[in-house]
Amino acid sequence: MNVPPSRQIAQGIPQSNRKTSARSWLVGGGALILMLGAFGYFTRADNTPAGGQPRPVAAAPVRVAEVMRHNMPVIRRTPGTAIANTTVQITARVQGVLDAANFKEGEFVKKDDLLFQIDPRPFEAALAQARAMLLRDQAQLKNADRDMQLYTNLNKLGAASTQQRDTSATNVDVLAATVAADEAAVNIAQLNLGYTQIRSPVDGKTGPLLIQPGNMVVAAGSPPPLVTIAQIQPIKISFSLPQADLQLILVRQKTKGLRATVDANDAGGKPLSAAVDFTSNTVNNQSGTIELRATFDNKDFSFLPGQLVNVTVELDAIPNALVVPRDAINEGPNGSYVYVVADGKAVQHNVKVLFDDSKNVAIEGDVKPGDQVIVEGQLRVEPNGAVNVLRSTGDARDARQAEPDAGLDQTRGAARGAGP
Repeated sequence: MNVPPSRQIAQGIPQSNRKTSARSWLVGGGALILMLGAFGYFTRADNTPAGGQPRPVAAAPVRVAEVMRHNMPVIRRTPGTAIANTTVQITARVQGVLDAANFKEGEFVKKDDLLFQIDPRPFEAALAQARAMLLRDQAQLKNADRDMQLYTNLNKLGAASTQQRDTSATNVDVLAATVAADEAAVNIAQLNLGYTQIRSPVDGKTGPLLIQPGNMVVAAGSPPPLVTIAQIQPIKISFSLPQADLQLILVRQKTKGLRATVDANDAGGKPLSAAVDFTSNTVNNQSGTIELRATFDNKDFSFLPGQLVNVTVELDAIPNALVVPRDAINEGPNGSYVYVVADGKAVQHNVKVLFDDSKNVAIEGDVKPGDQVIVEGQLRVEPNGAVNVLRSTGDARDARQAEPDAGLDQTRGAARGAGP
C-alpha cells in the first residue's frame, strides 16, 4: 500500500530510507540461503560416494578375552596392620640413679638380658642393716628362751611365781615375731637390691631410650617407662572383614581352616601365609566389621609393628563358574551385561555377577566357555555394531593412525557407565 508523502513526513520515515532497508534484508537473506545450500552440498558430497550410497560406519577397534570355566575362589582382599605379639614397657621398681644402659637403641635383646643398672649401694646398705637387726633379735630370742626354761623349772620347785613363768614365755613369743619380721625385712631388702638390675622379660626389639643414664628414676605412682620392647618374632597381622562374611568365616574355620596371605614373599619367593588363629568376639558397630588375626613367624623380620599390608583370605569357592575379566563387565539400565563378539559384531548379553574379586568375575548368563568378550574399547561399541578385534600393540597403533578418533577406552569406569 502506497503511503501519501504527507503521511510519510508526518510519521518521520523518509521514503528513501525505507527502500534501502528492504533491499538490505533481501540481499542478506539470499546470501544465507546460498551458504546453507553450499554447506549441505559439500557435506553430502563428503559422506556419499559416487554411487550415491552412504559410507559404512567404521568398525570399532576393541580387545577381547575368552570366557573360561573353572572353580572360582571366593576371596576377600583387605588392608591389614602388623602388631607386636607382645609389647612391654620397662619401668623401674625402685628409686635411684640410673647408672648404665647395657644395650643400644633398636637392638634385639633376649629374655633375662641385663638392660639397666640402678645404683645398688643404698640397697646394699639397707640389706646389711636388715640382716644386722635380724641377728640382734635372734640373739635376744635365744636369751628369752633360756629365761623361760629357767622360770619354768623354778616354778615347778616353788621358787618362782606363775606370773614370772608366764611373762618369760610371752617374751619368747614377742621376740619370735620380731625375728620373723626381721627375716621379711631382709627378703624385701634383697628384692630391692635385685630390682636395681632391670632385665628383659621377653625376646624382642628395643625402642629408643626414654630416660638416659645419670637421671634419677622413680618407682612411686605411675613411673615413666625407660624403654619399650616389642616382641616381633612371632608377629600378628590384624585385619577386618564385613560382618556379612561371619558365617562363611565360621564354616571355613570348622572345615578347611582359614588362612591369610599377605603381599610379601619369603626368602624362597613364596607368598607368606599363616593360619587365622583369632576371631574377635564383637562386631565393630561403627564399621560393621569383625577383626581377625593371623600369627606369622617373621623369621626374616619382614614385618614391623604398625606396617600396613594387603591381606587376601579365601572364604569359599564357586565350582565350575563362568569367569571373565572384570573389565568385560558393563553396567546399564537393566543391570550388568557383556559384549560377545560374533561374526564381527558386538552382541550384548545380560549377565548376573556372582562374585567379583577385583580382577576376575564369576557370572551367570547366556554365554559359554570360549566366547570372546570385549574388555577394551566399549565406548565406541554399539549393540550389534561392527568391531575390529585388535590382536597386538601394533594393530592398535595402526588403527589409531588410520582413524585418529578411534582410541581405545582405557577407563573402565567410563565403559561401565556406557549403557545401551
